[in-house]
Amino acid sequence: MPRPRVGVYNGVPALRAGDGSQMTKRHSLSMLLLAGLAACAGYGPGAVGVGSSEAQAVQTMGEPTSRYTMPDGSRRLEFARGPFGRHTYMVDLDAQGRVVNVEQVLDARHFARVTPGQTRDDVLRTLGRPGERVGMMRDGQIWSWRYANNDCLWWQAQFDALGVVTAAGYAPERGCDGSNDRSARMMPR
Repeated sequence: MPRPRVGVYNGVPALRAGDGSQMTKRHSLSMLLLAGLAACAGYGPGAVGVGSSEAQAVQTMGEPTSRYTMPDGSRRLEFARGPFGRHTYMVDLDAQGRVVNVEQVLDARHFARVTPGQTRDDVLRTLGRPGERVGMMRDGQIWSWRYANNDCLWWQAQFDALGVVTAAGYAPERGCDGSNDRSARMMPR
């Protein structure tokens, strides 16, 4: 790989790559600024609250990862922070496109709402997209969600071939060291 050389471009110190291209400090600053602007969409809901518009929610949080029509006809925007993220924010909108509720749904209270007999669509509207989907015998699937916890767990729902929940609960996350005792994980080996 060619080594960059320092030079001058239009009177401004610049790096010159071995291929003759140049990047000035001004260009570097511009690129950094653009990257910062691209990151303006926040991780969480920020100032989005009841009464905000859908446009304000999208401007603050970025494009939704999915949009759902709820059984009552209202709309829900999903902002999943995954697949390795441990938070999914749901923003509920009224008929006028105004926010009526904002909540983080990857927690025990929302997991408890998923029960055998519900469909895949029901689960998606409740928890949003899973971090992982794995096939199983007889065309079923296991969907897994990472969530904020200190015990190396994730929450899973098992679906039959028709897409109906047959079981749901907590399981050790694959790739963890197997111990749920944090002090044991911190000990040198």
